[in-house]
Amino acid sequence: MARVFVGFDTTFNRSYQKTPEFKKFISVYNLYAAKTRTLKQQIVHFSDAYNRVRDNYVEDVEDSKLLAVATEGIRKLKGRPGTISPQIVTEAALDELLTSLDPHSSYLNPEEYKESQIATTGEFGGLGIEINMHPKLKVIRVISPIADTPAARAGIMPGDLITHVNETSIKGVSMRDIVKKLRGPPGTSVRLTILRNQATVVKVSVVRAIIKIQPVKWYTEGKIGIIKVTHFISNSELALKSAIRELTAKLDYQLKGLVLDLRNNPGGLLNQSIAVADLFLEQGTVVSVRSKSASNRDFSASGEVFVEKIPMVVLVNQGSASASEIVAGALQDYKRAIVMGRKSYGKGSVQTITPLNWDGALRLTTALYYLPSGRTIQGRGITPDIELAPSKVSGDKKAEIDLPNSFKIKKGTTSQPSRHTLKESSCPVGGPDGKDRMLGCAVLFLKSGSESDFLYLIGSR
Repeated sequence: MARVFVGFDTTFNRSYQKTPEFKKFISVYNLYAAKTRTLKQQIVHFSDAYNRVRDNYVEDVEDSKLLAVATEGIRKLKGRPGTISPQIVTEAALDELLTSLDPHSSYLNPEEYKESQIATTGEFGGLGIEINMHPKLKVIRVISPIADTPAARAGIMPGDLITHVNETSIKGVSMRDIVKKLRGPPGTSVRLTILRNQATVVKVSVVRAIIKIQPVKWYTEGKIGIIKVTHFISNSELALKSAIRELTAKLDYQLKGLVLDLRNNPGGLLNQSIAVADLFLEQGTVVSVRSKSASNRDFSASGEVFVEKIPMVVLVNQGSASASEIVAGALQDYKRAIVMGRKSYGKGSVQTITPLNWDGALRLTTALYYLPSGRTIQGRGITPDIELAPSKVSGDKKAEIDLPNSFKIKKGTTSQPSRHTLKESSCPVGGPDGKDRMLGCAVLFLKSGSESDFLYLIGSR
């Protein structure tokens, strides 16, 4: 593909350099950016990122649209034209361009890129919440609090809407600026105003801390092992293996069933989801990744089963996303486990983080996930075999498909229906706090010995 030099010693493609949108972008960039020695470098930086988006994004996007969006990002800058740092102008253009593509693509400045690398190791500073932007209200929505973090201990819940930080409204503020407000030195506090169920206002003070994610926790109920996987980070597979060994030893190798709890697990590293699913599968494809070039890459089980074929239940809910959906879907497709709970989040897109030539990086959606059966996760999620309906339905939507610019469900794709729908209130309580009815149903299922016996016991309650 031919590249040519235009303007500030930067490469832009001939197919769009003569378009009105391109000329307008260059004109607006020149108008807003200060004429400093970094101007040429920042234009090169933008063109590098722009060309990567065109070449690698999961779908083809018209140049006119991309350039118009980037131009609009510059126009939104506050400050006198001609005095703004070229770096800030470039970041504004890339921010607007990337976020217009889908909910998960973004430009990472050097500081954010560094933090993204730290986060996958499982230790970082903050409150301990997974968040995104509410598409209509333009405030922060909590996807899930991370277990045993300041946010979880403060009682923050999935679906909560954060409307104010330190008594200041964040409506309409960019995600990047909101994250900066939430972060701070460990030991300092931040006051949050929360709208819960779109009806109740709750104010909480959360003390910041270094967040050390424990990706796996376990305990037993009788001869049943319960393992909760909270994230798929770099050591999740090893932590899960260790948990299985420990609980099996505790039960004198008399493990009769296993609950794999993936509720409120927002996902993480693809290789870890594949490794975790591989522990329970004898063979076959775990997940397929498809890019816009129509090239498929299949990731298969190794054939070395770590866990014997004992009865197994996987718990999911609306907070189960991405990597956790890969695991639940693969085990469901191979009938290795019963999936129980509520329909999962439906994030089936692949994000690749690649450093740019000048500074920062792109988090770019480059492909979509498909399950062994050919089902897509994107927009549909995982429908449980046994769905546990809540006693009270929240009016707040919490699915990937509800996000702005999310990939729509492709025609011809189908969703596997649940076999049974039960009321969660009919489940016995379980868990360490004695209040977890979903977990109670999972344990009862394994103790029942069969699906029919489980349904009989639930019906007789």
